[in-house]
Amino acid sequence: MSETQQDSRPHLRKTRVGVVVSDKMNKTIVVEHVARVPHPAFKKIVKKSKKYYVHDENGEAAVGDKVRIVETKPISKLKCWKLAEVLSH
Repeated sequence: MSETQQDSRPHLRKTRVGVVVSDKMNKTIVVEHVARVPHPAFKKIVKKSKKYYVHDENGEAAVGDKVRIVETKPISKLKCWKLAEVLSH
């Protein structure tokens, strides 16, 4: 594939920004992502939260850190996200 075709492809990997709620496991953190979405019936904006198990190879993130995560191929039964960067401590 040439570089021009590769540059025109859409972003295939999803990214999320969230807060680390747990770092008790080895090489794994739990990140809570809060999305503001309209309610299906009433159209009022509500907060919807979801927790993701994220691979943190070097143990960079700590509880309370704001982080960016990127979707990857499955690493284990629950983990299919990896840590991209720590935005703030």
